[in-house]
Amino acid sequence: MPNSISSTQGTTDYLRSMKEVLEKEAQAILELSGSLGESMEEAIELILQCKGRVVITGIGKSGIIGRKINATMASTGTPSLFLHPSEGLHGDLGMVTRHDVVIAISNSGESDEVINLIPSIKKIGAKMIAVVKNSQSTLATNSDIVLNIGNAKEACPLGLAPTTSTTVTLALGDALAVALLEARQFQPEDFALYHPAGSLGRKLLLTVDNIVKTSQKNPLVFTGETVKDALFQMTAQGMGAATVVDSHGFMVGILTDGDIRRAFVLTDNVLETKVEDLCNLTPVVINEGTLAAKALELMEESKVNVLPVINEMKQPVAMIHLHDLVNLGL
Repeated sequence: MPNSISSTQGTTDYLRSMKEVLEKEAQAILELSGSLGESMEEAIELILQCKGRVVITGIGKSGIIGRKINATMASTGTPSLFLHPSEGLHGDLGMVTRHDVVIAISNSGESDEVINLIPSIKKIGAKMIAVVKNSQSTLATNSDIVLNIGNAKEACPLGLAPTTSTTVTLALGDALAVALLEARQFQPEDFALYHPAGSLGRKLLLTVDNIVKTSQKNPLVFTGETVKDALFQMTAQGMGAATVVDSHGFMVGILTDGDIRRAFVLTDNVLETKVEDLCNLTPVVINEGTLAAKALELMEESKVNVLPVINEMKQPVAMIHLHDLVNLGL
């Protein structure tokens, strides 16, 4: 059997190597931060004035980083797409218009696939931003704006595998996207709009109405009816409470199974008691159209498991349960 490597010295060497990589990449990002200048401001202004989309392109590892930058921009208010340079040379350049801004990423600035896009992009009329480490490269000299990532050494001990360069490029893309986000005054509600399936999207988009449509529960009992009648309604709709209303359908209060249990301590004739004599006349309620996250916050603060939903006329239209909100991942 081959010998396993598990010595303390070996582990220490691994950790030392990892620490060196992190320190090199962090230092490269800090150096880039200190060298930001007019070109970055010009790039932001160019994108803000863009009437089309930001088209990001790159090959190999630069392409992978480009896809991430594209995803960040698209989700933070900057319309963007990724163009694979090889596919671009075979028809996908048709996605680019004269109203677009192309961000071309190439560490050397000499990647053939990216360079070969330049004549067509220029003829289309789109503006170009180059992200390179060599400001004298073919890509840089043919672009409107050059963002130089610096000449930091790769963290790879061989100096070959893209490590520091891709990390710095990604950080630069994040900085660009966040600066654009702030310039556009992008709000959490906007972010949620582009992330409707995420937790934030649910918190900022889902309303009480969405829950009501799903649960369709509204246990009601009229004044003059008995606790026994209320229990039938609670059981039939699987809720631990019923809303008490008057003859016109306006809310009087809420009767919960907890109210009923506590009443049994005081009297044996609970089931024949009128609901209005036992219900809570000042219950916690929520209006239609309110965010579901607000309903959850209200229930947690008030320590209640059910919440009547009322319309503008103060008439109960539904009742939601804490489980309804928890099941939504709120």
